[in-house]
Amino acid sequence: MRTLYDVQQLLKQFGVYIHVGKRLWDIELTSIELRHVYDAGLIDGKVYRDAKMVLVHEHRLEEKQTFNHELLEEKFK
Repeated sequence: MRTLYDVQQLLKQFGVYIHVGKRLWDIELTSIELRHVYDAGLIDGKVYRDAKMVLVHEHRLEEKQTFNHELLEEKFK
């Protein structure tokens, strides 16, 4: 498991489809739903940890990209 798409495909196996419209929100909701699937005992700890690490990484990348975008907007006002 290496991407947000991979984690979303995992959740699809359990009938969980996520599309909020903003990538950062999708990542956050995916993390919540992943925890629910884990708490229900549908996935084991290793799968949960791997998926959670992907989501943490994707969240950081998205925050960095958003921050850089805001800096550019401020620079060119």
